[in-house]
Amino acid sequence: MPEALAALHGTTEVRVITRKWGVFEPTTGKPRVGLVVYPASRVDWRAYAPLALSISSKGFLVVVVPMPLNLPSLDSARAGAVIQEFKLVRSWAIAGHGEGGAMAARFAALHPHVVRALILWGARPAAGDNLGAARISAMSISAELDGLVTPLVVKESAWLLPATTRWVTILGGNHSQFGWYGNQGRDGKALISRAEQQARVVRATVELLRAIAD
Repeated sequence: MPEALAALHGTTEVRVITRKWGVFEPTTGKPRVGLVVYPASRVDWRAYAPLALSISSKGFLVVVVPMPLNLPSLDSARAGAVIQEFKLVRSWAIAGHGEGGAMAARFAALHPHVVRALILWGARPAAGDNLGAARISAMSISAELDGLVTPLVVKESAWLLPATTRWVTILGGNHSQFGWYGNQGRDGKALISRAEQQARVVRATVELLRAIAD
C-alpha cells in the first residue's frame, strides 16, 4: 500500500536501510534493544514498514526480514544473521505475523539463550514448537475479527506459550490490518481503521520491548 512505501523513506527520527533487510534505526543514540520481524506468508516485507518505523521511533532497532518467495517457512533461521550483524544490541526480541509468527516462535524455541522475548501478531506457535517451559517474555497480540488466525485458534494454542505470556486482543481488528498490504480473502471485516489497529499493536509491542530493556 502507498503508506508502506512512504515509510521506507524514514523520518528525522528514524533512518531506513534496505540493502539486505529492512533496517529501521533511530537517528540518535545507540539502541540496546532490537526487534526482528518475520512477515506473514506471501506478504511482501515492505508491508510492515509503517509498523517498524513507529516502533523504531520509540528508540529501538527494528529489522524486517525478507523471506525466500515470501514464505517464512522456507528459512525460519534468518534472524540469526541479523543478530550476528548488530553486535551492539544487548537484548533481542522476535516478532512475526501469521506464519511469520509461527516461524518466529520456532526460532525462539531453538535459540532460548539468544532471544529474550517473542511477540506474536495474529499468530500462534506450531504444535512442535512448545515454549511452555521457555524462560522468555512472550506476548500474543490477536484481533477480534481475525478470520485466518481466529481468537479460538489463539486460545487453543495457549499451552504452547509460557504461563507468563501477556495476552492482548484488539477489539474490532482483523488479520490483514497487522500490515499495509490490503485485505486478505477469508479475513473478517475490521470495525476499526488500519491506522488505529497499527497504533494498538505498536503500543503493546513497545511495552514489552521496554520491559526487556530494564
